[in-house]
Amino acid sequence: MNNRVSSFQYDEIFSGLPGYFDRNALALFRSQYEQNDLYGQFVRSLHKTPDDIAGLEQIPFLPISFFKTHSVRTGLFVPEIIFESSGTTGQTASRHDVKSVSLYRESFTRGFELFYGPVSDYCIIGLLPAYLERSGSSLVFMVDELIRKSKHPQSGFYLYAFDKLHDLLLDLEKKRQKALLIGVSFALLDFAGEFPMHLRSTIMMETGGMKGRREEITRAQLHETLKQAFGASEIHSEYGMTELLSQAYSKRNGIYQPVPWMKAMIRKEDDPMDVQESGEGLLNIIDLANRDSCAFIATDDIAKVYPDGSFEVLGRMDNSDLRGCSLLAI
Repeated sequence: MNNRVSSFQYDEIFSGLPGYFDRNALALFRSQYEQNDLYGQFVRSLHKTPDDIAGLEQIPFLPISFFKTHSVRTGLFVPEIIFESSGTTGQTASRHDVKSVSLYRESFTRGFELFYGPVSDYCIIGLLPAYLERSGSSLVFMVDELIRKSKHPQSGFYLYAFDKLHDLLLDLEKKRQKALLIGVSFALLDFAGEFPMHLRSTIMMETGGMKGRREEITRAQLHETLKQAFGASEIHSEYGMTELLSQAYSKRNGIYQPVPWMKAMIRKEDDPMDVQESGEGLLNIIDLANRDSCAFIATDDIAKVYPDGSFEVLGRMDNSDLRGCSLLAI
């Protein structure tokens, strides 16, 4: 490996120092190669060592399916919390052993405020019925923390009480209170069907996922339906998953911007080691917040990554499990 790559500095995960990402990603790769038995074995199976890696595009990315079959840990620790994917009946859930809950809190709070400003400016409303009905959801954990951090008396979760949610949104609109309604796709569509209304002060954010509740539709169709029901000019989206501790956000047109400590790359379906900074193919994610699991994830999403680092999810790879929180195929 390039001798100029210093050791991974935990306190620089969220740093904005020029050039910090590549340097820290390469240093974290070396650390995880040495301290994560599973990842080290995977890299060696490809006949690679840190001495062979000079750039991000040369790093081996761990298939996301390993989170279904193995405990993915860097170092020895007892996890403070274990997040599990929702999945559907008959599917194996992914598990993410999280060493530091405070690191996850810092990652999603910094990420949210980077895109939307202080959490305290908002009334945060979670419409996540399927996720509230089970334990271990990283999405529910995140939204619950944002609700707490908002300190707004009307922030909270809603299951199926659409009439109460309708009244709340009307009240917030009258007060011109900034609000974020974050919900799973099928619940937002159900709500839109029963209580269409014009929203001006409320950001509507979908997290994807039909979970077998509705016929799958494209993201464009979902957004158009929600726009018409709520008089919104844009529908926002969140890209996150059980296996990642960071998120990307889309404010328009389904184009996601990752947080600065997260990077999207593209690999070729017929050659997973052919990784590019931009282009179309299968989505790889580097998440520096995954310092204690694996920061280099080969997802099952088909995507287009643009030269500026933003990305668009186009669908899912054939024969991959449908994710309970998956984004809609286009």
